[in-house]
Amino acid sequence: MKKWENLPEIFKQSEIEPYYKALKSKGFSLFLKRTFDIFASALLIVLLSPVMLVLAILIKAEDGGPVLYKSTRVTRYNKDFTIFKFRTMRVGADKIGALITVSGDSRITKIGAKIRGSRLDEIPQLFNVFIGQMSFVGTRPEVRRYVDMYTPEMLATLLLPAGITSKASLLFRNEDEKIAALTEKGISVDEAYVNYILPEKMKLNLDYINNFSFLEDIYTCIKTVL
Repeated sequence: MKKWENLPEIFKQSEIEPYYKALKSKGFSLFLKRTFDIFASALLIVLLSPVMLVLAILIKAEDGGPVLYKSTRVTRYNKDFTIFKFRTMRVGADKIGALITVSGDSRITKIGAKIRGSRLDEIPQLFNVFIGQMSFVGTRPEVRRYVDMYTPEMLATLLLPAGITSKASLLFRNEDEKIAALTEKGISVDEAYVNYILPEKMKLNLDYINNFSFLEDIYTCIKTVL
């Protein structure tokens, strides 16, 4: 981790300092976390390459659009990066609707619905993990629009790289259904996410930062697979 004085100015706040100190004291665990990310992502990229090839063919065959969906998200130290996913929505879907998808979203393609249901659309993020932009476990990366709404304390989640999975991701794996239920009450998708879903997820994410453990990361990975 960077020294406190070398952190971006936005992190030098009293609300963040306790989380920073908690992580700083776990240097060896952080080393194991990054080592695991490198070797495990490399291995999975090789093993899952046939699966990625099949998914790429199916996505391309459905509508001729690009295989990958690329989006700018925010990761460690409040830095923007390009996240990779298999495309599960119609081309240009992010420009004709909300940034958050809901259950039954008409923008999702037929193949995309099957891929999203099994979380296979996340596989390309293994490349993000390998190059250090993400980790296997960590706060799911948000778009800049939502990060700009973070409280000072929420920014502490950006002391570590964004993750593919987390306790919050597991508990909110049916997030789209929760949002759909709220929109049925007349609440907009954005309002439902920012005011109801995000605060609850961030409580879990902050607890993860405060009590970070490499062994807990491994446990979370196993739970995600199961």
